[in-house]
Amino acid sequence: MTDKSSQVKATDEVDVALVGAGIMSATLGAMLRELEPSWTQMIFERLDAPALESSSPWNNAGTGHSALCELNYTPEKNGKIDLSKAVNINEKFQVSRQFWSHQVDNGVLDDPREFINPVPHLSLAQGQTQVDYLRRRYEALRTQTLFPGMEFVDDADKFAERLPLMSEGRDFGKQKVAYSGFNTGTDVNFGALTRQFLTAAQAAGTEIRYGNEVVGLKRVGTKWKVTSKNLHTGDLSSVTARFVFVGAGGYALGLLRKARVPEVNGYAGFPVSGLWLRSTNKELIESHNAKVYGMAQVGTPPMSTPHLDTRVIDGERGLLFGPYGGWSPKFLKKGSMLDLFKSIRPDNIPSYLGVAVTEFNLTKYLVQEVAKNFEARVEDLKTYVPSARPEDWETVIAGQRVQVIKPSAAPRFGTLEFGTALVDGYGGSIAGLLGASPGASIAPAAMLELLERCFGERMIDWGPKLYEMIPSYGTKLNDDPKLFNELWDFTQKRLKLER
Repeated sequence: MTDKSSQVKATDEVDVALVGAGIMSATLGAMLRELEPSWTQMIFERLDAPALESSSPWNNAGTGHSALCELNYTPEKNGKIDLSKAVNINEKFQVSRQFWSHQVDNGVLDDPREFINPVPHLSLAQGQTQVDYLRRRYEALRTQTLFPGMEFVDDADKFAERLPLMSEGRDFGKQKVAYSGFNTGTDVNFGALTRQFLTAAQAAGTEIRYGNEVVGLKRVGTKWKVTSKNLHTGDLSSVTARFVFVGAGGYALGLLRKARVPEVNGYAGFPVSGLWLRSTNKELIESHNAKVYGMAQVGTPPMSTPHLDTRVIDGERGLLFGPYGGWSPKFLKKGSMLDLFKSIRPDNIPSYLGVAVTEFNLTKYLVQEVAKNFEARVEDLKTYVPSARPEDWETVIAGQRVQVIKPSAAPRFGTLEFGTALVDGYGGSIAGLLGASPGASIAPAAMLELLERCFGERMIDWGPKLYEMIPSYGTKLNDDPKLFNELWDFTQKRLKLER
């Protein structure tokens, strides 16, 4: 008798296969439907619904990373504030706003309030050294086109008026505090955004195969054979595709390896999990309206940057504090405990060993975080909310992220990357996205880069449509105040962000 799960059924041929039903696949699929409406698309998702991993609102920061408040994007180097990363990320977030606005105009996205809402973005400084840094950061950023209307407050009374929850019980005479930031920040529910994109995709004819895990990617001539396993029945099926995008989060690296993409040789992944403290007290939730980012402790990685975070999820306000680092060998929240061990290959062992030697601070940070109990986490919270009571908070598990380890030359061998990396191979017929923050916030910009790298010969023909979707395409808005102001007003209206 033949094992049913071993029978592979050749079923379909499509132009585009998208692996993973998260924000990245949803964004690329939407772009390609605009650029090439005749192309057929199919999406594979191992879980039974979209956006349940990194795109889930409870699994990511939801900040709409635009570098308005994230202090790790403006490091101090030789006494000078380096703005390059902040400006670059903000430019990319403006691309997101434009693309989402265009999709609202075209009826692809429905009610913007389901996925984006105005929430101020503020940066917190505690102690004179941090306050001095924050003031210099403010002076440097406020002259940039992309950062209009920035404020800086170091007066205790004004601080208390703006941030009452963070002021109650605080001894302003003991420690100097300040904040800077913007009232024009946003909170983004990437789960809701993904669902809206995929609802439109299905209406346009895209087949989404939930409960189907891609287990094979093989080059056949000029096309790809995508083999998936139905996790409910065990059936295997194959689809032939001209182009494959691997947007599978922590599993992307493994799938690119299955496809034998040479560009990922030597790459490795380091899994990091996270925890939040979530408020259960509605009075506290309503008393705070801001995303407040502080500074990571000296010697800790960027991922440790603490923040007190107002969220808007499914129409309900929430309040989170964290993240607290954790560790699990899984590469996805709903992955396998063997993920890390199965990812080790002869070509990436030097990368792992190199990071093990050079990233002692990360190891130390994770060990300390894992050792913390609930009471210790509340003590950390009290540096932001001095009056915090344990009974008003609960611990929730955040998403699983895989930090990319890039191969490098001796003596380092491997370099831990905290950003987002795009990898493509075989003449641009396959591509995948690796890494984490700023991730979802800059999905349209990342997918634009993918289009340029994988479909370069079509970019001239696509030009008019690209400019329609993203009017600033090819322009640095930070260098063009007039265009920035026009597009800012346009996106504010389309996304219903005007107060």
